[in-house]
Amino acid sequence: MRIAVTGSAGKLGQAVVSHLVETGHSVTGLDAVGAPGEGFVRVDLADSGQVLDALAGVEERYDGLDAVVHLAASPAPGIRPDTVLLQDNLAMTIAVFQAARRAGITRIVHASSETLLGLPLTEAPPAAPIDEAQPTRPNFMYAIGKHLEEELGRKLCRLDADLSITGLRFSNVMAPDDYAEFDSWQDDPAVRRWNLWGYIDRRDGAHAVERALAVRGPGYETYIIAAADTVMRRDSAELMAAEFPRVPLTRPLAGRETLLSIDAARRDLGYAPRHSWLDGR
Repeated sequence: MRIAVTGSAGKLGQAVVSHLVETGHSVTGLDAVGAPGEGFVRVDLADSGQVLDALAGVEERYDGLDAVVHLAASPAPGIRPDTVLLQDNLAMTIAVFQAARRAGITRIVHASSETLLGLPLTEAPPAAPIDEAQPTRPNFMYAIGKHLEEELGRKLCRLDADLSITGLRFSNVMAPDDYAEFDSWQDDPAVRRWNLWGYIDRRDGAHAVERALAVRGPGYETYIIAAADTVMRRDSAELMAAEFPRVPLTRPLAGRETLLSIDAARRDLGYAPRHSWLDGR
């Protein structure tokens, strides 16, 4: 496919571009930062006119696209004032979704967020592992924005029966260089209780994007995307007993398995995470 990746200069975006190229796709990165050249076009993604023009085609780069991967955003709360962060993230998503529709692109994958699962978990989750069946519980403006982006995707797919939009609720994205910090968390499980000790290696995040592009049909769907394990060396049942003793478990837990359920992504997308922080690379 001919694919545009917004936010291509980011931690996850770099891995997505590399993986999609490795799997045989033609990829162009769209971002506000970076040196224009083959494989990259500089775009202000909050400017709907620029986005529409970019998705329609860019001279000497590409003429039309088959799919869009939308990762661009202020990636977490606290980076910018709350209202500005909400407005800008929504503006980018609205511009990308609508421009894709206008350009006849029917396949979109976008970055949603684990923050919709009730993070930070100062209030205990209703059950664990957390899965997509649990209602969204946004607790700050960044998460509210992700909720609204998901709802936009659902409503656009209702309007257009051919449109396929997939929201990937990525856990805390990590690059291999980040793993050196993990040992500092091991003495106190409370340090990372805020997201049930979840994370996602950016290479596995890129794999999830590729699978969603490959297999998803029309309509809107969301999937939690996390590593197969947690950021801790302790077993997951022990972590839950220490920090969330009253939270019911929906099934027995095996060893260090993730407490952010990836069962749906495995079943529907063929998602198969291969990387663990314990591998050290």
